[in-house]
Amino acid sequence: MTVFIFLGSLIGAMALGMPIAMALLVCGVALMLQLGTFDSQILAQNLIGGADSFPLMAVPFFMLAGELMNAGGLSRRIIALAVTLVGHVRGGLGYVAVLAALVMASISGSAVADTAALAAILLPMMKQAGYNLPRAAGLISAGGIIAPVIPPSIGFVVFGVAAGVSITRLFIAGIVPGILMGLALLITWYIVARDEPAARVQRASIREIGHAVIDGLWALGLPVLIIGGMKAGMFTPTEAAVVAAVYAAFVGGFIYRELKLEDLRPALLAALKTSAAVMFLVAAAMVSAWLITIADIPAQVSSLLGPLIDNKTLLMLAMMFLVVVVGTALDFIPTVLILTPVLMPIVKQAGIDPVYFGVMFIINNAIGLLTPPVGTVLNVVCAVGRIPMDKVIRGVMPFLLAQLAVLLLLIFVPEIVTVPARWLYGR
Repeated sequence: MTVFIFLGSLIGAMALGMPIAMALLVCGVALMLQLGTFDSQILAQNLIGGADSFPLMAVPFFMLAGELMNAGGLSRRIIALAVTLVGHVRGGLGYVAVLAALVMASISGSAVADTAALAAILLPMMKQAGYNLPRAAGLISAGGIIAPVIPPSIGFVVFGVAAGVSITRLFIAGIVPGILMGLALLITWYIVARDEPAARVQRASIREIGHAVIDGLWALGLPVLIIGGMKAGMFTPTEAAVVAAVYAAFVGGFIYRELKLEDLRPALLAALKTSAAVMFLVAAAMVSAWLITIADIPAQVSSLLGPLIDNKTLLMLAMMFLVVVVGTALDFIPTVLILTPVLMPIVKQAGIDPVYFGVMFIINNAIGLLTPPVGTVLNVVCAVGRIPMDKVIRGVMPFLLAQLAVLLLLIFVPEIVTVPARWLYGR
């Protein structure tokens, strides 16, 4: 009955058109009424406490770093470097999109920001070169979802806070799976893009490659600084976010000299609006999370998955299937916040490594950004490229299947995540 009230109130509130954060609060009130423990003071305390978290301060700063990166010319130079390296081969701009997505993912951590930057620069180039535009849009969309997996990842920050898991460990563990996602896209593009036009970009000379590398060196230094600094224990993920924002502002303003004073206000406002929405979602979700624990919903869900507890692989398959289904209807952050308090007790009971589960959970939620009807990343590409949604959905299907294949591989061979993570973390 409690599970029915939880789901019914949440889905009902969203069906009425309420924002998801407000729907989560309605869900919390419904649970309190059902349990006979309604107290507005407890509701307010949990709401405030949900946002009162030092690790969550990383979210606005990583958002700001992404905005400054785009405004300051870092994104453009990363793409220019990729064009110089592989733009001359057949279908070369597709390889450029994936390589640029991998590098940009290691800077901003936001799928929407990375996808918007890639689409704005590459889609016009690919259209002019005669590429299959829906397929190109699908590739850029699939490349954009690598951002929540490779550190610094906003998704890992939110999951780490909600689940009580080390964010630094999550960051380190996401490196290899993120690279695998990129490799899967490169292989898929090679298979499906054989009919793309011959490259119109001339092969770059050694001198031009050297110039592009030097020009992009400052942009490439940011992921090295973030990961290296956290690995060396120089700063926490939250401090890394501040370093990233300051570094992006310094490089964009004083090295590349493209970030002007008038650009700061739009960048700050964009980061502020997105961060406010995320923080309110987190605060509202903490109310529901507390009541989910009080109502013992995880135990009820655990009883349904009871036969699978002793088989970690089947249990992971069941949980990942649940996330895929929910991800078709909810956006990235709400899915993380709603399902984390429900699934984490089951993960601990089954003896699954919480860091491994966190990586798989975030990969699955990132894939949800490609699945209609919500498909936030698809909507971004449609808006930027002015391409109908149905065409983009057809174009993204081979790449969506490739990302799902990576997810399945990591379920059946968890050592791909856990072994490199332990080695990179140094413990």
